[in-house]
Amino acid sequence: MNRKNRPYLFYDTTQSVCTTCLRPVEAKIVIKDNMVYMDKWCPAHGTERVLVSDDAVYYRQCREVFVKPPEMPQRFATPMKYGCPYDCGLCPDHMQHSCLSLIEISDHCNLRCPTCYAGSGPERLSHRTMDEVIAMLDAVVASEGEADVVQISGGEPTLHPQFFDILDAAKVRPIKHLMVNTNGLRIAQDAAFAERLASYAPGLEVYLQFDSLRREALMDLRGADLRGPHDAALARLDALGISTTLVMTVKRGINDDEIGDVIRHGQSFACVRGVTLQPIQNAGRVEAYDAAKHRLTVSDLRRRIAEQSGVFTLADVLPVPCNPDTLAMAYALRSQDKEKGLVPMTRFLDAATLLSGDRSTIVFEGDPALKASVFKLFSTNHSPESQSNCLSELLCCLPKIDAPQLSYRAVFRVLIVQFMDAQSLDIRALKKSCIHIARPDGRMVPFEAYNLFYRDERQAELATIRAEIDAQREQRMRFVKPAVSVARA
Repeated sequence: MNRKNRPYLFYDTTQSVCTTCLRPVEAKIVIKDNMVYMDKWCPAHGTERVLVSDDAVYYRQCREVFVKPPEMPQRFATPMKYGCPYDCGLCPDHMQHSCLSLIEISDHCNLRCPTCYAGSGPERLSHRTMDEVIAMLDAVVASEGEADVVQISGGEPTLHPQFFDILDAAKVRPIKHLMVNTNGLRIAQDAAFAERLASYAPGLEVYLQFDSLRREALMDLRGADLRGPHDAALARLDALGISTTLVMTVKRGINDDEIGDVIRHGQSFACVRGVTLQPIQNAGRVEAYDAAKHRLTVSDLRRRIAEQSGVFTLADVLPVPCNPDTLAMAYALRSQDKEKGLVPMTRFLDAATLLSGDRSTIVFEGDPALKASVFKLFSTNHSPESQSNCLSELLCCLPKIDAPQLSYRAVFRVLIVQFMDAQSLDIRALKKSCIHIARPDGRMVPFEAYNLFYRDERQAELATIRAEIDAQREQRMRFVKPAVSVARA
């Protein structure tokens, strides 16, 4: 008998949420013509197919090769009651600590960007109180012990009236690296502010919004031509020697052809440590967004880096093992020969060397064999102590500033950070999220879940879903017979 085959490879099952109603749904991962899709079905809204990756080989490597044991937080702040993603806090079902913790200190902003996951703007005038900010910082420390990276964000955090008091509070806590997520307007316009900000280095980095070098793209994403402020902010940061990462929100058909140009632009500034690419997320305020037209995946961006940068190949852009579904990174060294520019790390250490064995988020200093390889190539004249410091500088995505010779200033990294939205949410990947937003009540909420369910304006919807789960649970219990105890003879 001839049996009919489905026109795809069934690869895995997972869970997601319905894009329309945000209720939990089952999903399956299928592969067809080298494309990876998530097929979802909601009883109320029917079937939905979502493109997860346009490179099945890379996707399978992420799932089958680039994995590591989970690293747990110091504490869990919420119980498991409703299931992921309705228990966030972190609950005991979460599989990764916070590699990056965000502290949102303000809803106010001096821009009203058409693309803003927080929905901030000039019309929103509220700031977190100092007590709330301290509670959020303490939540990070309680969860992490010693936090790797804490990012002060908003809204526009530099507009908070107690901004430097907040930096002071962060600096006295066990935090390895502090970032300020900013659009750069105040840095560009206020020399005294920038000079005071520089006094917090080392250990401080500016996470500078930098989506495009073209007016049209900036108007689409930010609603303003920011080329002048970007130039002024970068010039000031460079003059002050403040470590800076350029952060590019990427929208297909708008600025995805500029990735190479932005990488080269960043490379021309000594203060720039790299470029972070964030494909647009359908959350918060997303005007003029069509998922079918504008959405990008990690594999899309990985290919564009290889095609446009003139530096990196596909083999240089590696999944980050703590959450390879949503994170990928390429490392390069700044060559002392300016004509050579950037030299990818994979020219010296292949992916198998970099990522074999028990790895964390590209933090390899605990591996003796890898140390020996790196020392032989880069640090033959170091003492044991300086060797350890240099390796941490060279290969760690969570930087330390003061290492000799091969310092953080010698490293240039390109990082892809994909934030899933309701359409693409894969609960399996969400449980491995390592980017979390702190709340004053002590909870640490994964970034994607926070934007979908835990912002103030989303709380009513979350409460409705939880009430429905409670009602369904109660209804099921009516049909469960109580256990009958049987006396043993």
